Amino acid sequence: GVVEACLLHMLKRRAAGFLRTDKVAALFTKVGKTCAIAGDVCKKVQELQQQVESRKNQANGQEPLKRQGSTTSKTPVLTPQAIKHIWVRTALIEKVLDKIVQYIVDNCSKYYEKEALLADPVCGPILASLLVGPCALEYTKLKTADHYWTDPSADELVQRHRIHGAHGRQDSPSKRPALGIRKRHSSGSTSEDRFAASAREYVESLHQNSRIHLLYGKNNVLVQPKDDLEAIPGYLSLHQSADSLTLKWTPNQLMNGTLGDSE
Repeated sequence: GVVEACLLHMLKRRAAGFLRTDKVAALFTKVGKTCAIAGDVCKKVQELQQQVESRKNQANGQEPLKRQGSTTSKTPVLTPQAIKHIWVRTALIEKVLDKIVQYIVDNCSKYYEKEALLADPVCGPILASLLVGPCALEYTKLKTADHYWTDPSADELVQRHRIHGAHGRQDSPSKRPALGIRKRHSSGSTSEDRFAASAREYVESLHQNSRIHLLYGKNNVLVQPKDDLEAIPGYLSLHQSADSLTLKWTPNQLMNGTLGDSE
């Protein structure tokens, strides 16, 4: 919707042509005459629109006539929102939206007034550049009901922590004072303190969840996995869900990324 608003900003009237009721469709159709990439998107959109129309006809009682030898079972189910933005959406999924917008920016005088956003020498190229990232993604997986709140595995959390910690936060002040500050005379004291602070932030973010409430947490809790092994320090936390209480314990070595070859 935001991209469409940018594309429609001060669009010339003659650029809309005969499709003035759907200006985005008119713009893509006109650009597709001189831009091969936009032309391919136009063909793709027309196919999708025909598939959606055939699905509507089936819903209106014409399904028995279409059932024999048809391929409508593979027709993608498009939501009303997807149909509303089908042009930009299709170009995005095909990973060519940034190229089409860049072509429009390069030939903006044909389609836009001088004061238009895409005709601006700075804002136009910036919009095309911003679309490079979204066009690099694969839109192939559906979101599940708990998509936003599915807990990643411990290994994935550790990898995220390592990537996040690699950049360092030397210039940014800490949000809270470090716990248990001790003066150290070794040369690596500042780096150790910084690493301890980042490890604590990792622990705090480990169990954030909309379905489970953290009741209690304590670090350096010793756990002895076997009788012949030494006790291992780790982070202990108590969580409450709708129907149960859960006790979690994560070894400090795992959170620090120094587990190595330990069993």
